[in-house]
Amino acid sequence: MIWLLAVLAAAAPKRSPQLIDRGKGLYGIWCIACHGPAGAGDGPTAHTLNPRPRNFKEQKFKQGASAGQVLRTMARGVPGSAMKPFTNLTDEERWALAYWVLELKAGRSGQQ
Repeated sequence: MIWLLAVLAAAAPKRSPQLIDRGKGLYGIWCIACHGPAGAGDGPTAHTLNPRPRNFKEQKFKQGASAGQVLRTMARGVPGSAMKPFTNLTDEERWALAYWVLELKAGRSGQQ
């Protein structure tokens, strides 16, 4: 639990094209199987999950849609879903992913 407090207290790095690009790469490793290339919740494993993964463009972010709230969702996971806590990622990696998810939400990403 102490690591979680450290994550939540970590200052957000400045959003930059390099950080967003890093998030895109990490998304391709850790998130695409469930959330799909454009964040539509249609990855190759999505049909096996109940509830289905979030569609970033169309569905409300239940834990909040700011970069910090997306980061907290990755750090804590979502109870009752397949979204596990990503404790294996560094704070910077989670920030990069949070920024990329918000790009997907805004429809500024295109396909991977």
